[in-house]
Amino acid sequence: MKQVIKIVLVLFVLINWSCSKDNNEITPTGTPTTSPTTPIAGSDDWLIPQNEVRDGGPGKDGIPSIENPNFSSIEQIDFLEEQDIVIIVETGEDIKAYPHPILDWHEIVNDDIIEMVNGELVANSSLSLTYCPLTGTAIGWDSNVAGTKTSFGVSGLLYNSNLMPYDRATDSYWSQMEHKCVKGELAGTEINTFHVLEMSFSTLKETYPDAQVMNTSTGFNRDYQRYPYGDYRTNNNSIIFPVSNTDSRVASKERVLGVVVDEEVITYRFPSFSRQTINVAQNRFNGRNLVVFGSQSKNFMTAYENILPDGTVLSFEAVQDALPIVAQDNEGNQWDIFGKAVAGPRTGETLPEVLNYIGYWFSWATFNEGLEIYEE
Repeated sequence: MKQVIKIVLVLFVLINWSCSKDNNEITPTGTPTTSPTTPIAGSDDWLIPQNEVRDGGPGKDGIPSIENPNFSSIEQIDFLEEQDIVIIVETGEDIKAYPHPILDWHEIVNDDIIEMVNGELVANSSLSLTYCPLTGTAIGWDSNVAGTKTSFGVSGLLYNSNLMPYDRATDSYWSQMEHKCVKGELAGTEINTFHVLEMSFSTLKETYPDAQVMNTSTGFNRDYQRYPYGDYRTNNNSIIFPVSNTDSRVASKERVLGVVVDEEVITYRFPSFSRQTINVAQNRFNGRNLVVFGSQSKNFMTAYENILPDGTVLSFEAVQDALPIVAQDNEGNQWDIFGKAVAGPRTGETLPEVLNYIGYWFSWATFNEGLEIYEE
């Protein structure tokens, strides 16, 4: 009887997907079109356990990436709610924001990043913003890989419920949360990343009112005001695809910040940043000095390595009501949310970057068994 129910459910999803496709709208339903317990078939030249790689359903490019997105000023954006989350990237003197409600439908955005300072071009790079709705993870990838500029697409495959992009230059397959290529010509190649931040749309408006926001002119027919995965974000019991490890210390869908230091991970929770509007955490992990700026009410956390090129380790305290400034140090410097000194004797200096991004607790736990949780 259970098998009959499963077959009926799969047929229903396939029909729904097919009809949506005919209308130029491929609807991610949150339900796999093949049994989530069935691993993919094929060659065995994977750097991850092949029997843990799953077919997510829509197929390769069935969830289409966005190429060369269009942007509008904040005043022109009318599809976002105040609490909606956006992913922001600093490009010289400008801020670009990529909304979750668009990325829920597309998962990857390939964008050229031009950095201007005082009207002069200082850098021209390519960003592939990879976002997995199932694990809640957004990571900025450098699209220049192994000396070649490429772009990334959605393979339709998942590993530990996490997005697996493929690169269009070599058709190699990558694991987003392993941060590397796991099958194909580039197998073993690690990805270079951009520092990205997440915050609520209301915080973006307060912090960077001149930001440019990716708009809904994507070339696809999608209802970007509708979340396509039902109650998935809030249902702690809904993890659709099998994962290799679970950890009950934190609710599975709680959004936490993970900081990766030499392949070891420590996580930070929003409740740790509830005493003031802006909070600062400073600790030592895996031989590194870390500083985390965070706010539960503003819905952001971000981390840096707290040791400057001259060997100085600073002591920070939070600055309130002055976004994008979030902290002041013992030398009198003021630092913004992107880890840049904007006032004081070190003006213009930046804190060293460390790989960090927000994701659902279960995703960090399944990729990093026994990981540490920061506690004051």
